Amino acid sequence: MDPSITRIFDLLPYYQKKFKPKDDALAGKENGEWVKYSIDQIRNIVDDISYGLLASGIGKNDKIATISPNTPEWNFIDLAVLQIGAIHIPVYPTISESDYKYILNHSEVKVVFIMGNDLYRKIKHILPEIPLIENVYTFRPVENIKHLSELIEIGKTNPAPEKLSFIKEHIAPYDTATIIYTSGTTGNPKGVMLSHHNILSNVGAVYMFFPIDQTSKALSYLPLCHVYERTNIFIYLYLGVSVYYAENMATIADNIREISPHILTTVPRLLEKVYDKIIAKGMKLNGLQKQIFFWAVNLGLNYKENGKNSLGYRIQLKLANKLVFSKWREALGGKMRVIVSGGAAIQPRLIKVFTAAQIPVLEGYGLTETSPVIAVNTLEPGGTMFGTVGPLLKNMEVKISPEGEILVKGPNVMQGYYKDPDLTSACIDEEDWFHTGDVGLVESTGHLRITGRIKEIFKTSMGKYVSPALIENKFKESPFIDSIMVLGENHKFAVALIDPNFDHLRSWCSIKEINYTSDKEMIINKEVRTRFRKEIEHYNTFFGDYEQVKKFDLIDHEWTVQSGELTANLKLKRSFIAEKYSEKINQLYNS
Repeated sequence: MDPSITRIFDLLPYYQKKFKPKDDALAGKENGEWVKYSIDQIRNIVDDISYGLLASGIGKNDKIATISPNTPEWNFIDLAVLQIGAIHIPVYPTISESDYKYILNHSEVKVVFIMGNDLYRKIKHILPEIPLIENVYTFRPVENIKHLSELIEIGKTNPAPEKLSFIKEHIAPYDTATIIYTSGTTGNPKGVMLSHHNILSNVGAVYMFFPIDQTSKALSYLPLCHVYERTNIFIYLYLGVSVYYAENMATIADNIREISPHILTTVPRLLEKVYDKIIAKGMKLNGLQKQIFFWAVNLGLNYKENGKNSLGYRIQLKLANKLVFSKWREALGGKMRVIVSGGAAIQPRLIKVFTAAQIPVLEGYGLTETSPVIAVNTLEPGGTMFGTVGPLLKNMEVKISPEGEILVKGPNVMQGYYKDPDLTSACIDEEDWFHTGDVGLVESTGHLRITGRIKEIFKTSMGKYVSPALIENKFKESPFIDSIMVLGENHKFAVALIDPNFDHLRSWCSIKEINYTSDKEMIINKEVRTRFRKEIEHYNTFFGDYEQVKKFDLIDHEWTVQSGELTANLKLKRSFIAEKYSEKINQLYNS
């Protein structure tokens, strides 16, 4: 990485000096139109916001929060806050009222930036309970609330370039840049303190694996308040890549067609839904077209990494790419060079079939506490191993404890948990090893394989240890299953709560000429339950008897962040689910 970049805001002058001018360094949609910003515009806006904050009395180590979906204004605030030595507190727009209150109070926030009216309504009645807040600004007009443009105007009328330069010169790489509150599956969120150096060490260790340059476009939809996407954006800035923000989850397909991106970073859930929609379209084909479609899909599912495919296979794949997979690439804009997946385990079959379709999917692994990447598959020779999260990054150390836990040491490891030295010392030992809580092993090739999570592993009453995540990830290969949670602590056997893929279930019912009435009625339909039982029996064959799901029940609605079953970064809230569906679980064991 260029030695001139030691603080995150150093990326701006580097970009300006290194790359040819373009009008879309950052872009977001407003009123159905793409609004684009050049690097010169970004620098001017960022500086004006910094001047405005300084004129408002904000200084070093003051806390500034953003509550907003992805938008260029989010980045403007981020960089403006960092270059005056203040600390950015990014907050998910989807969390609960109690979490808003806790985070804003715990972090001692002085200024809050909010997207618009919908988010303002969520927090306006709790603002009086957060005594340190001095100002609230919005990115979109809200009656009687200050707009970001007002702060920018304050900055324009109070420019302080010499003062800002002095402040920037005295911000050290090891100063805290941000406190990111992890969503958590239990208890209050934890404030992860990350320095400029923490995050930039990760940027420097990962950027060379992205097959993109200043001529490329990236589509971003993952929340910027999570360090995964935020670090990706810094990588894009370092490489001169144009960043376009998707309007929302529902418009991603449209946005892809509009801009034809070269890279997309995602979580498995989106890729699973994309694949399910492709398969659903294939199911609607007839005759020879349908046969050719599923011949290509099955061929893709047998793809082997690192050139291990036979000559005969490669010849067939070339034909499949021409007849079928070319349409997949067109649906993803026609220029997609790579999709990077993180946040949770992805099914190897998805990686295989998309990679066979010349849309490589690279799975990685990391945590907020590690800024975030620890390992990632790459496009380099031998860089990919299906079923693993890739080779370990070279600028950090990893070891496996006697209990199988993954331990990490290096420049990417957080400074600690804000205001919680006891929790910090419980996670970072005396030798500076960070305990991830994940269980895994390092293959002889150097690739890291995740096998479970220590806190999620349960022990049956028969004394057998079961890793539910491993079972769940395998079962989610079924097109009938959207989400699944496996339980069995202190019981003789494992059971599962299954959230069906209702779109696939409707298609299946149509083919079987079963009248689809409602989700609630279909999950108790005899034929539907028989079909799910067959799915369970099939995937049980991949596990030992003590790991197999002996009983299951179906849920009548999709698990979402809003309904409470998923965290903001789309992981299962196991304790919440166990409590919410305790009656169903008890029936499974008592029936």
